Amino acid sequence: MNSNHTAAKITGVLFILAAVSSIAGLLLYDPILNGPDYLLKGSEHANQVILGAVMELILVVSAVGTSITMFPLLRKYNETLALGHLCFRFLEAVIITVGIISVLSLLTLSREFTTSAAVDISSFEASGTLLKAIHDWTFMLGPNVMLGINTLIYSYIFYQTKLVPRFISILGITGAILVLSAGIFEMFGVFPQLSVWGALLSLPVAANEMILAVWLIVKGFNLSWHR
Repeated sequence: MNSNHTAAKITGVLFILAAVSSIAGLLLYDPILNGPDYLLKGSEHANQVILGAVMELILVVSAVGTSITMFPLLRKYNETLALGHLCFRFLEAVIITVGIISVLSLLTLSREFTTSAAVDISSFEASGTLLKAIHDWTFMLGPNVMLGINTLIYSYIFYQTKLVPRFISILGITGAILVLSAGIFEMFGVFPQLSVWGALLSLPVAANEMILAVWLIVKGFNLSWHR
């Protein structure tokens, strides 16, 4: 019982840490991902961009950590789905890591651009466009599509087992479907990644993670509800 309660608290803290670090990383990346002069601004704000990469690395570790801390408990109820959740969470982390590498590569490109004596602007812009596109795709596939899949898996187990109150698991299932839909719509160009629709469809899953995190820290898993 004590180990499960400790695991619940750690899981809740990791969910909060993942949310905070993901937002911080996105904000810190602003000079190199947004604006037409990103090749100049990137190197000028190199430390800020690197700090953003560190924040996303914290996100990766935190996201994987939630799946590891939940796996021993989830497998007692459905080992196949628990393993699926673990795998999809790792896949999400890998995709996000590829995005981190693309941003750091873009920073290297920016530094080279500002120090080169003879600059072929068109080649630098072409390389920059490609690296930004890689980040955009990873941002779409990781925090949207993969997040939707693994949230759906653990929320379904929670719904079936009542390890957390039903309203949390229902919010999780709903949020998972919506954020997964957002990723698919963005892939087909229905609306851009950073848009009002994208934000609205992502809001329920974000709310679910924060509510779930607070519940796990304060109450833990409801093991008394075991079927």
